[in-house]
Amino acid sequence: MEWVLAALVGVALSAACGFRVFVPMLVMSIAVHSGHLTPASGFEWLGSWLALAGFGLATVIEIIAYFIPVVNNALDVIATPAAAIAGTVLTASMVGDVSPLLRWFLAVVAGGAVAGGVQIATVSLRSAVSPFGGSGVISLVEDGAAAATSVLAVTIPLLAIGLIGILGIFLIRRKHFRANRV
Repeated sequence: MEWVLAALVGVALSAACGFRVFVPMLVMSIAVHSGHLTPASGFEWLGSWLALAGFGLATVIEIIAYFIPVVNNALDVIATPAAAIAGTVLTASMVGDVSPLLRWFLAVVAGGAVAGGVQIATVSLRSAVSPFGGSGVISLVEDGAAAATSVLAVTIPLLAIGLIGILGIFLIRRKHFRANRV
């Protein structure tokens, strides 16, 4: 049953990858480095000084880049597959006490899909708001959502999963409402 909680932590971190790819990687690296999280065997490198420095630098660059309109659009093209890959890795790194087949199945189906889904939703929202000059505000909200979701995933994973579920339901209902209105 412990692997279920670990999987929830991984999936919640994966969802945060949909907002920003490197923020959850940095939060996980800090948590592993400090001993708050124990990754699955083979993923101990996530807590190394090199990983911590690399994810820290990548996070700063990613956050700054999203405030540059031309770069922002280019990042959306790159970030969608990157978020799915990062989400897969984060989920796999948390699920350790199961067979490798189940670990990677959960990682791809749950972690990668959740990260990709959140990323696609944020790209859609940003593209709808960008013509009106609100992309900077959206970027700031995404930064905050990535940080909050990541910290909640590590500290209170059930709450993080619940909030992600509520966001998903809201987005699905909103899309359904728009489709029926036309």
